[in-house]
Amino acid sequence: MNRIDRLFGILILLQSKKYVTADKIAKQYGISVRTVYRDMKALGEQGVPLGFEQHKGYFIVHGYFLPPISFNSDEANALLLMERFLAGFADKSISNHYTTALNKVKAVLRTAQKEKLESLNENIKLQLPERLTNDFEYLSVLQNAISVKCIIELAYKNYKEEISQREVEPIGLIFYAFSWHLIAWCHLRNEYRDFKVSNILNIQCTELLFKKSPHMLLNDYMKLLPVNY
Repeated sequence: MNRIDRLFGILILLQSKKYVTADKIAKQYGISVRTVYRDMKALGEQGVPLGFEQHKGYFIVHGYFLPPISFNSDEANALLLMERFLAGFADKSISNHYTTALNKVKAVLRTAQKEKLESLNENIKLQLPERLTNDFEYLSVLQNAISVKCIIELAYKNYKEEISQREVEPIGLIFYAFSWHLIAWCHLRNEYRDFKVSNILNIQCTELLFKKSPHMLLNDYMKLLPVNY
């Protein structure tokens, strides 16, 4: 990758996150931290308003936006391929959002690129086992609740077919044993519980903020899982 492409990539990375450390940039682009410092200086000299916070990393000052980004054919093809996998590893809500996003990508492609993409679309198929058919629509709602730290109410059916009402504080989603699982602090049980998303019957966002603080890190919970995948 030449330096111009790398600088542009770093700029996009900075816009995608609140803070980005020099180590993360160096690792992603296979360069030294010293080179990262030079690249950041170059971006600043080109008028990009950069900031830096100790122990957090670099950030772009609020209010700065890149002009619309163009996609090359390889990038568009990669996004098209991922759309197929969503059928088995996401649910209807995520698939709908992804399709909308992909349509926005297609809108900025040149006519010849669009024609090639449509042709490729007809020649990529994915045959999935029935167990990976996610016929629910909760992942998007759960993602939002996790990001804003909002308490949600669940109607949940356990493996014994027993239905209960739960008020929980969702801390994360984990895909393991071929299913999505919501990890949350359950007010009823007064402990962290693992809810299989396909067994959730209904979700209601209360718009109430978490009562418990701080919460366990999702990475720490993953160490307690009964399987390693």
